[in-house]
Amino acid sequence: MKTSIGIKDADLKKVAKLLNVLLADEHIIYMKTRNAHWNVEGADFHAAHLFLESQYDELAEVIDEVAERVRTLGHYAVGTFDKYLKLTRLTESTSEKTDSQSYYKELLADHESIAMSIRADLSVVEGTADNGTEDFLVGLLEKHEKMAWMLRAHFVK
Repeated sequence: MKTSIGIKDADLKKVAKLLNVLLADEHIIYMKTRNAHWNVEGADFHAAHLFLESQYDELAEVIDEVAERVRTLGHYAVGTFDKYLKLTRLTESTSEKTDSQSYYKELLADHESIAMSIRADLSVVEGTADNGTEDFLVGLLEKHEKMAWMLRAHFVK
C-alpha cells in the first residue's frame, strides 16, 4: 500500500536512500565494536570488554530504529552485508592491534565520521517536508556524539 504522509514520493525515496546509507554505516560500526569486544586484550580487558558491550548494545537499537524509519517512509531497508559494504561511508577495521586504545581510536574516528555525515544528511532532509526524519537524525547525532565522548574519555591528555 502506498505511503501517504504528506511527503512527496521523490522526497520519500531520497530520504530512504540516505537512511539506507546510514543503516550501512551503523552496521559496520556495530560489527567493528563487536569485533573489539570479542578480541580486546590487555590489563584493562574486563573494563574494556564491558564498555564495548554497552556500546554495541546501543548500536543494535540504533540499527533497528534506522531500518524501521526506512520502512515508515514506505521503502525497504537494506539487509545484507554485501549491500552494507557497497553503501557505507566507513571502512572495515584495518588494524591488527588488539589493545583497547587502538580499538577506541578507530571507533572514535568512526563515530565522529557518522556524526559529520548525519549533519550533512540533515541538510538534505531539511529540503523535504520530512520533519520526522529530521528529528530522528538529530537524536541519532546526539547518540553518536555521546558515544564519541565516551570513547574520547579513555584517552589521557
